[in-house]
Amino acid sequence: CSSFTVFFVCLFVLHVVHFNGIKLRVETTLPSVFTLRGSNVTLPCRFWYEPPLNSPRSVRVKWSWSPITGDREVDVLVAIGHHQRSFGDFKNRVYLQHDLPGDTALVITNVSMSDTGQYRCEIIDGLEDESVTVDLELRGAGSVVFPYQPQNGRYHLTFPEARQVCEEQDAMVATSDQLYMAWQEGLDWCNAGWLADGTVQYPINLPRYPCGGLGLAPGVRSYGPRHKHLHRYDVFCFSSSLRGRVYYLEHAQKFNFTEAIQACIEDDTQIAKVGHLFAAWKFLGLDRCDAGWLADGSVRYPITTPRLNCGPHKRGVRSFGFPSPYYKYGVYCYSSR
Repeated sequence: CSSFTVFFVCLFVLHVVHFNGIKLRVETTLPSVFTLRGSNVTLPCRFWYEPPLNSPRSVRVKWSWSPITGDREVDVLVAIGHHQRSFGDFKNRVYLQHDLPGDTALVITNVSMSDTGQYRCEIIDGLEDESVTVDLELRGAGSVVFPYQPQNGRYHLTFPEARQVCEEQDAMVATSDQLYMAWQEGLDWCNAGWLADGTVQYPINLPRYPCGGLGLAPGVRSYGPRHKHLHRYDVFCFSSSLRGRVYYLEHAQKFNFTEAIQACIEDDTQIAKVGHLFAAWKFLGLDRCDAGWLADGSVRYPITTPRLNCGPHKRGVRSFGFPSPYYKYGVYCYSSR
């Protein structure tokens, strides 16, 4: 009774397990689900038997998650009947929907950047079990991709280090699809950077000699997969719309880096991260021609309406790089309220 048949019907992913003449069916109606940060989302999954059972069977439902970077799968929720237990970062944020018999849809509340990845819905009946997967992504008008280069300069990040620096800036490593969408929106960057699948790519809208040559058409250039621990590049980070606000702290004096951190604390906020600033620029229209410190020690400013004396005549987040921490600039603060 260990054999199984896999069916694909339109957008339905349907797995079937046969035992003792009974067919256990498990399906998801949406192999991919897209959402925005801070929202609630439902990942569909349901099971039933053919022919229908005369009396209900006790099954174990297990949801697990694998991040888009390919790390090992971790438990999200386990349930038997109406008894449920959630784990780790998902604790008290997830539950089963249970709207109809056999409904085992997973509801995730207050979705965060780190929740994206592949979720597995597994139904276990005695010795038999089968599963389907649902991909969760943040996408659309609520997303922004930005290149990131650390303080020590160009091409210094292994893949694990790239993932860490994105997370430190309220972001995550972008996927190939997210970079492609950003290129379609005009992102042009000549330095190669890590993506979530372990490939290294860069987007070019204006072909030029140092970026693959003048003879190549605009597009996303790819170096293909690289060794995650030996090779070093920059990284493309992905952030989503944020709750709260980013603002330039109006103050009579400028600050060195240490003073900038303290100034935001005294204003009952925190110094903004790079992901905060990019999200505020793209989604909230933050426009300020004043350079300010950010949490990583860089100095940047956001321009929505290009104008004289504010850098190039295009929208974007301008960067002064990583000046000496003793230099004096303004500061951008972030409040989650």
